[in-house]
Amino acid sequence: MNPIINELEKPYLEKELPELNPGDTVKVFVRIIEGNKERTQAFEGTIIKKHGSGINKTITVRKVFQGVGVERVFLVHSPRIEKINVLRRGDVRRSKLYYLRERSGKATRIKEKIEKR
Repeated sequence: MNPIINELEKPYLEKELPELNPGDTVKVFVRIIEGNKERTQAFEGTIIKKHGSGINKTITVRKVFQGVGVERVFLVHSPRIEKINVLRRGDVRRSKLYYLRERSGKATRIKEKIEKR
C-alpha cells in the first residue's frame, strides 16, 4: 500500500487489538447512543469473514438468536467499538465460512484450536 496513506492512517488505528481470525468466537462491545444516553452492548458470535486492511479492516460476526441467524459487520478500528474479546480460537481450513449460513444446530460447531505453550 502507499506509504503516505499508511502514515495518515496511523493515528486512527486501534492500539490494543487481539489477533482475529475466521472461526474465532468473539465478544464485540459496541457503544450505542440512544438520544442523550450512551450504553455498551455486547455482540457475541463467530467470525465468518475478515475483509480489508489498515483502517478499513472489517470483520463479519454471525450468531443465531431465537432461531434466526444474525450477521453484523464491524469496522475493527472504529471509535464506536470499545473492545473485542476472543473467547475461543477456531481451527478452520478456510478464510470465508459462508457455509455456516446453511447449517444449524450442532452442525455449526467449530473445532477449538489447541495452542502450544
